[in-house]
Amino acid sequence: MNKYLEINDLGLRDYKEIWDYQENLFQKILQIKSKNSKENLQYETPNFFLFVEHPHVYTLGKSGHVENLLISEKKLAEINASFYKINRGGDITYHGPGQIVGYPILDLENFFTDIHKYMRLLEEMIILTLAEYGLKAERSKGETGVWLDVGTPFARKICAMGVRASRWVTMHGFALNVNTDLGYFDHMIPCGIRGKAVTSLNVELGKTKISLAEVKVRLLKHFLMLFEAEIKEKTEA
Repeated sequence: MNKYLEINDLGLRDYKEIWDYQENLFQKILQIKSKNSKENLQYETPNFFLFVEHPHVYTLGKSGHVENLLISEKKLAEINASFYKINRGGDITYHGPGQIVGYPILDLENFFTDIHKYMRLLEEMIILTLAEYGLKAERSKGETGVWLDVGTPFARKICAMGVRASRWVTMHGFALNVNTDLGYFDHMIPCGIRGKAVTSLNVELGKTKISLAEVKVRLLKHFLMLFEAEIKEKTEA
């Protein structure tokens, strides 16, 4: 089993461009698995972890309802945002500058074969990271993602999640609001859940800006611990 991760921080990149990039990595792993199965081979499958920020974009999962996007195509253009129907689970979400988006593209057969456990560990990574900033983050029963003040009238979501998996290979992932412009969430019903607020790390800490680089280091530290994984060192060409 290969528990090494290839880490790639892509910076601010177009959503469709990175969706295509994810698909290429996803299919690469599936092709190796298919070849191993057909020819009784044992080639290792790689694992990837992508960090990225996206320009303003709304994405709708397979089980989502387009009515949860509350604005027209004209208004989308006015606020410089795009919209895509995509192949992950979940409903509608928003990505934008100041938000850390993480795409683990893993062969779970290198770790464990349990999608429920995978999702809970992603949530735990966020919970542990936010604890380092003094925040008590939690899961909300029946609602994937990470929340603050669960069970109170002030419940608010700080991290959304949605994944796709095939033959234990994953893609898509999580979106953690760090310095996010929360006004963009007003144009949708986040994850299709009415009456729940959205927040970000800088708002919770009362700061103008939080270091994205620092948050990424902490996220990756907890991911490696929870998945018992290691970073694959890049070799010089």
